[in-house]
Amino acid sequence: MTTQELRLNVEKALDEIRPFLKSDGGDISLVSIEDNKLVKVQLEGACVGCSVNQMTLKSGVEMTIKKYAPQIEQVINLS
Repeated sequence: MTTQELRLNVEKALDEIRPFLKSDGGDISLVSIEDNKLVKVQLEGACVGCSVNQMTLKSGVEMTIKKYAPQIEQVINLS
């Protein structure tokens, strides 16, 4: 998978999870993909101060990204 294909797949994953985040007043944006295995994202809006954002990140965002791009090992939030 090329770097561009990987980025497109990660964006598809974020597009899949975004409606759930927006329904709670939040959003997410892709910051970077490093070494084709680490994805850095920025949680936005209500997600920033949410007490369960780490759970959302691991069980929702990371799981969805790995479905589209299995080579991704970790997703971290930069907020």
